[in-house]
Amino acid sequence: MFFSQIKRNAAKNRKDNGLFFGSLLIAVIAFYTLLSMDKQDVMRFLQTMESDAVRRLMQLVPVVYVVSLFFVFFLVYFSYHYQLNERRKELGLYLMLGMKRSRLFAMLMGETLLNSLVSLAIGIPAALFLTEGISLLTVRAAGLGIIGHKVTWSFPAVAETAIGFVMVQMIAMVILSVRLARTEPARLLNPDAEETQGTLNGRPEKRGGLSFAAGCILLGAAYGLGVAALKSFDMLIILLILGLGAGGTFLFYRGAGAVIGQRIRKKGPDRSGLYTFTGRQIQENVLCQYKTLAVSSLLLLVALSCVSYGIGTVAGAQAKTVKTTDFSVQDGDESGAGEALLQTLESGECRKYISGYYPVYLGMADAETHKVSLSGLKSAVCSLKNVENKDMQDNVAEYMDSNDGYEYFIAQSSYNEILKAAGKEKLSLKEGEAAFYTSMGEYPERMDIYRGALENGAYIEVDGEKYQLLHEVYCDNVVADRQITLEKAFIVPDELYQGLARDGGNPFCYNVLLKKELTQKEGFMQTLDKVSGIFQDRGLVYESYLSGVGRRLFYTVAGSYITIYLGILFMIIANTSIALKYLMQQQANRKRYRTLFMLGADMGEVLRSSAKQIRLYSGMVLFVSSVSSVFAIWSMFRSFLRLPEGASAGSVLILTGAAFAVFVATQMIYVMIIEKTGRREIRSLGAR
Repeated sequence: MFFSQIKRNAAKNRKDNGLFFGSLLIAVIAFYTLLSMDKQDVMRFLQTMESDAVRRLMQLVPVVYVVSLFFVFFLVYFSYHYQLNERRKELGLYLMLGMKRSRLFAMLMGETLLNSLVSLAIGIPAALFLTEGISLLTVRAAGLGIIGHKVTWSFPAVAETAIGFVMVQMIAMVILSVRLARTEPARLLNPDAEETQGTLNGRPEKRGGLSFAAGCILLGAAYGLGVAALKSFDMLIILLILGLGAGGTFLFYRGAGAVIGQRIRKKGPDRSGLYTFTGRQIQENVLCQYKTLAVSSLLLLVALSCVSYGIGTVAGAQAKTVKTTDFSVQDGDESGAGEALLQTLESGECRKYISGYYPVYLGMADAETHKVSLSGLKSAVCSLKNVENKDMQDNVAEYMDSNDGYEYFIAQSSYNEILKAAGKEKLSLKEGEAAFYTSMGEYPERMDIYRGALENGAYIEVDGEKYQLLHEVYCDNVVADRQITLEKAFIVPDELYQGLARDGGNPFCYNVLLKKELTQKEGFMQTLDKVSGIFQDRGLVYESYLSGVGRRLFYTVAGSYITIYLGILFMIIANTSIALKYLMQQQANRKRYRTLFMLGADMGEVLRSSAKQIRLYSGMVLFVSSVSSVFAIWSMFRSFLRLPEGASAGSVLILTGAAFAVFVATQMIYVMIIEKTGRREIRSLGAR
């Protein structure tokens, strides 16, 4: 009998509080997605290539999980507080009929546990589908396709999700139940007796208007400072922006009630119906809940910023360097490329996998017999005007003198093979010309300086002879991954290279290309693995394109998984807090709605008034958080989160716009749910 009652009450709670139950389901999915990262297919792949980085990332996961539990606890606490307020008369009646407080406590805890188990039973399977989809999308974005994918699930993640999820709910219910146990049944049966509406502490409306004006000024200052002064990751400026923004948001909502009151006084006498009542209700909601509005607005701002950062990270990973080779191979005795290497490449075992190979002539100039001067390039860098990042300009100029003449050069024929493999046009150097090369193509600020210097007439001198640099910066990978990283190098004709390089007759390495039809048939990863085994058995030193893929994939996972996860979590908490606070405020106003019906108010008109209150109340949060997020995202992507070279700003804008559309749609769904709950409450009052 007792269990049947618990089961019936739990089902009724889920039906009457769909908003909260839906939020719990999303929280379960988010928890499992976070905790199962190490078991997902994409992370298992990364552990073979970026094991140390993955280990450090996984050490961060428990911290993020605990922080998430902390925020979810308050969400659960306010939700259960609202539910118990709704059931005060029911619970008071149980006590009046003789139910022991211990039995009432056991009933509430049983309902909480049962609803938790139902949430887990629905949320965990949904999380399994979601994590598989995320893994597939992430691998595809990094260029690996779905070859070798295996469906996985993590029992430890399920256990940790269940323990943490149930724990926060039980703790919240224990705290509320203890408070409930101290309340007399008479007070539970008359819930409106002790409800009081807060005011703005008696402050005159003039002071409220000053708070509103000060909030607008501080927010404007934060926006302007972010756009104008945030050029790099400057902690002092970031803290100042955060302080101005947070303070401005609180002052804005603190004074918004006064502005609403002034508007009602001006417009109210000329309006009929419930215009004044609706306005005063909104004003009181803002006055009583301005802290909730401010915190929710800031949480939504953080949510949008996190999601936008995650989108930018994914876009940066997709803007990877075009593949120029699958392998870069050297002899194991560090002699570069010798007979053993060529014999391996020409062997039948190897030829069935590779479509071709070419030598990479790349070497350092012999400074003892040749004089290389970069004064013309340095001068072009130093003379650049209107450079946003002066520190970067000074750093680049200083680096021009760092090698004391030991500069790297690349033979034109080798680089043309690289361009051919990338599907680009070959480079044609005229007499007295050279081209500038760098491996730093993913750093847009540095690339801007290089381009500006080349357009400014940069040149180099070799043994007193001037070589004009082409205006284009070349940054295609000369090797498969990071066998050599070049801040600067110069592409020169083969004859000049042979005379300049210390060992001009020997290539630095051989770049190897796999057969495309074979990789499409057997899979890129599988073919790469087979050829790697051949090179390893022959004692060759090599690196593969897969290493770079793994690193980019790790950056995608580390930069997007966590931030998008936090963004979604903050959005859920903010929206649910807004909803619950409004519904609790409406509970406190039951007598007012009863009075309206006693005075003859039409049910439809009262429902329209309630809907308008809900929309304006939620719209105030959406408006401020949306405006703030536009400036926050603008500032981020113009400073320390600039998109990598080659990333499409249009694609990022479209993805961010889509994310914002989803965000607004989520807000609308929450508003519709609040409206439905509010209508049910008002109809119950009108029927009495």
